[in-house]
Amino acid sequence: MAGEITRSPIPLPRPGTSIPDPIASSRSFSATVAAPAPLPPEILAAPAPSPAPTAKPRPRPRGLAKIFGARAKNRPPNAAIQGKAGAVCGINAIQGSAVPAIPGRLKGCGVENPVRITSVGGVRLSTPATMDCKTAKALHSWVEKGAKPAVGRKGGGVAQIKVAAGYACRTRNNQPGAKISEHGRGRAIDISAIKLADGTEMTVLQGWKDRRQGPMLKKMHRAACGPFGTVLGPNADKFHRDHFHFDTARYRSGSYCR
Repeated sequence: MAGEITRSPIPLPRPGTSIPDPIASSRSFSATVAAPAPLPPEILAAPAPSPAPTAKPRPRPRGLAKIFGARAKNRPPNAAIQGKAGAVCGINAIQGSAVPAIPGRLKGCGVENPVRITSVGGVRLSTPATMDCKTAKALHSWVEKGAKPAVGRKGGGVAQIKVAAGYACRTRNNQPGAKISEHGRGRAIDISAIKLADGTEMTVLQGWKDRRQGPMLKKMHRAACGPFGTVLGPNADKFHRDHFHFDTARYRSGSYCR
């Protein structure tokens, strides 16, 4: 409508005044804020507080200590000779287990650190044989350097050793009044036959004089003289017609082989 005055929504400054600058105002305000005062020297020089003391561990109950002590006491003294994967006597090819010390039923018998052998050099024993590690190592040497080479590849090679005797607390040849046998000290093994991979069995009793098996058995017998201190076979006496007797007894004159 002509002549009508229109009002502005924002009030205009009065004549002769200036509009304030918002940016300058904020700067002026921030400049008036005081900086924080530094900490006193005595507070800065003060040592850091020491950590709280840790609680001491409680002692194991007497009952548990007694149980663990009993387990350690009952552990076989030769447990250290037991290796990984069933190996004993420090040789992986000798498989078996360490067993507790064997007390002697008769004076002179017993084994301090016996092992129960199940296989030697990959050749199974027909039944586990108990002996000491010295005898087990001699058996391993004989298998590798005597029995296997004597048979060669015939019948697929040596697969099993038939054990006639291992540890046994008895006199020599079971004779009354005789000295204690090396079997009674864990130092001997009796072998009655060798079984090949194809099932062929070479017995000492029947094979010793056999045209084909005899030479191999005799070669095995000779090879045992060295690793073992005593080597007896069918030519020794009537007590050994059907088996080999090997033991680790030592003599001043050297190995005794018959």
